[in-house]
Amino acid sequence: MAGLAYSLGKREINQHFTIKNAKLISLVVVLLLLVFHTALRYYGGGDSCEWLLSRGRYLGENVWQPYGCMMHKYKSIEARTCLADKRVAFVGDSRIRQLFYSFIKTIDPERREDGNKHKDISFGVESSSLNVDFLWHPEANNSMKERLISWTREASEKPDVIILGAATWSIKLHSGSSETLQQYKVNLTAIVVHLEKLADPGEVYWVLQDPVNEEVLSDNRKMITNQQLELYNHAAVDVLNASKRNGRSRVKLFGAARQAAMETIARSDDGLHLPESTRNVGAMVLMNSICNKVLRPIDGSCCQTLPPPNLLQKLSACFFLGSALFFLVLHVLGYNRHRRPAPSDVESLEEKKPATAAPGPKAPFQALCRMGVIMAYFYLCDRADVFMKEQKFYTHSTFFIPLVYVFVLGVFYSENSKETKVLNREQTDEWKGWMQLVILIYHISGASAFIPVYMHVRVLVAAYLFQTGYGHFSFFWLKGDFGLYRICQVLFRLNFLVLVLCVVMDRPYQFYYFVPLVTFWFVVIYGTLAVWPQILQKKANSSGIWHLGVLAKLLGLLVFICVFAFSQGFFEGTFSVWPFSTLFELDGSVHEWWFRWKLDRFAVIHGMLFAFIYLVLQKHQVLSEVKAEALFSSKISNLLLLFSVISFITYSIWASSCKTKTECNKMHPYVSVVQILSFILIRNIPGYARSIYSSFFAWFGKISLELFICQYHIWLAADTKGILVLIPGNPSLNIMISTFIFVCVAHEISLITNDLAQVVIPKDGVTLLKRLGATGLLTLAVLLLTRGGQPPRSA
Repeated sequence: MAGLAYSLGKREINQHFTIKNAKLISLVVVLLLLVFHTALRYYGGGDSCEWLLSRGRYLGENVWQPYGCMMHKYKSIEARTCLADKRVAFVGDSRIRQLFYSFIKTIDPERREDGNKHKDISFGVESSSLNVDFLWHPEANNSMKERLISWTREASEKPDVIILGAATWSIKLHSGSSETLQQYKVNLTAIVVHLEKLADPGEVYWVLQDPVNEEVLSDNRKMITNQQLELYNHAAVDVLNASKRNGRSRVKLFGAARQAAMETIARSDDGLHLPESTRNVGAMVLMNSICNKVLRPIDGSCCQTLPPPNLLQKLSACFFLGSALFFLVLHVLGYNRHRRPAPSDVESLEEKKPATAAPGPKAPFQALCRMGVIMAYFYLCDRADVFMKEQKFYTHSTFFIPLVYVFVLGVFYSENSKETKVLNREQTDEWKGWMQLVILIYHISGASAFIPVYMHVRVLVAAYLFQTGYGHFSFFWLKGDFGLYRICQVLFRLNFLVLVLCVVMDRPYQFYYFVPLVTFWFVVIYGTLAVWPQILQKKANSSGIWHLGVLAKLLGLLVFICVFAFSQGFFEGTFSVWPFSTLFELDGSVHEWWFRWKLDRFAVIHGMLFAFIYLVLQKHQVLSEVKAEALFSSKISNLLLLFSVISFITYSIWASSCKTKTECNKMHPYVSVVQILSFILIRNIPGYARSIYSSFFAWFGKISLELFICQYHIWLAADTKGILVLIPGNPSLNIMISTFIFVCVAHEISLITNDLAQVVIPKDGVTLLKRLGATGLLTLAVLLLTRGGQPPRSA
């Protein structure tokens, strides 16, 4: 009875919740979110500088998250670069002095708080002509005003940045009298006039008063209550708002540190001065406000203006708009829609079935029109100031709880497999699917900070490359299809989305590192097997000596890998030659490509060798792949299962004992195959395990490539450094909504890629060569355009 209810439940879900309905819902949701965020910014204040300075929350201990934007953690060299040739002045009481010290410790971490408490303090960096001063003015009075007036008169002495605030001494010296508060307003009104002048073109910040812990205040500070501080804060806000010109004051209110202090003031030693961690939050907020617009860090979206679209981005927009126009014209002329074929997997052994009807002239323009709409969404998410972004923060619960949910769903959608062969199509799709989902959770949770999780995810990436070697070797060995059409189909499927994103999102090809990696290894696999003599299964069946020929090729490939792996200079010199440097360089260096390539350099050859051994054993009927039967004899199966489980556990223990990523990464290329083979044996030796698969994971496995690439810009944000925020103030709902849209977009791009592949890559050899020639000329023109006409660089 329970089994029947389980089956009916799945059928009911699948009947009403189709992918077509899901995409329509996601489109409506995106439109509503665009309207919501546009209205929010227009009516609710859409300035990320204001968000940074005024609102935020703690993600965890000492990790501050501004509302709606990302805060970069500045290092010493970055701070010195940003503040070079600048004068920064902190004016106020002991709390401002604390903020001053936290600020200069960002510039010089070795600096100690050794200045006189009630006197001016200076700090400078001669090499960059940087000066940061603290000026002791504990009250907002004539003394402070005279200092500001002197700066307005002497332009050479005027600071570029001024941070000031005061109130506690006024409360303390006059016992919190109402007359003193009124005088504070009068004084501040007179001071603001000069602050407005100094804020043009400089930057001026008025620091709102932090709360106190009244219980531990000394007797001579008991009158400094939170109620009094709030009165003074309200007075400062009223005065600054009254000074607004054109609805906005040039003097910026700095209240983020106050909000952070509300949660940490209980840890204050004297009840008045903030803990060091909270002061550091204030200093980093200031650093982001001052420097983000100068250095433009990718993970510092707060207070950062976005650059205008470049020439290629404008041309791509025109191209998609032109495609939409052609589509509308053809639609008006009454061309019929073509029938869409099912998506294919270029690494499977199954050929794509031909479409029942050839695509008409309307088909490519329709696909490009859909692609243009999707690319507009990509641009709005990660290159326009429309949606919000937040930084990641890892906790064990943010990684492991979603992991449990996903695997429960995977088990719920278990199905009987049509095949029972080792690594059959349904099983490899399932494998890709759950690995991709784990990697996505890993990325959004920031789990790379936890080394055991990091090392297991490294194995999953190696397993993808293992499947690349396994799938392509099996195809070429069994089919013997080394034709140009096959190569172009695979390369187009792998690279279409990434190449479009490189143009639309203004990112280098190597930025999407996994696609260059699998593309490179596909070319290597093809070259290894296509070079004379081409050894196929049919040829090997006629004479066993050909098996030695395959092993010789694999040995040659291993030598090729080792030569590159043990000579970094040779590797970097090879891939730094133009035009290859365009594909493999990131920020002017191939170091990232070297790191990624070296980390999993043996995974592909392991997959090829496994495919060769498996197919030979299968041909000689050594394996028992009948449904519900073990792969080997009972004794051998039990031994292999025991060995696999022990190996699996041993690897996990080793990964958990690693102290640094560098230490683990050195061993990873040699030991990752043990974990991969252990999984394959555990999954395939028992007959009942080969007889079932998860349709839930398999569905995601068919679009795993699109999921991996799309996450960069429409699920994560700031090029994977942060998280896209569509629903502010509700992280759980935000993840659900953004994930729903993200999956729908990835699936649609998969279909678009297959639609365009039919048109762009014809089976006719002559036509295909002509198109490749035209594509080559266009690519060369784009490369020359992006190089700015510089001569090719030699090795």
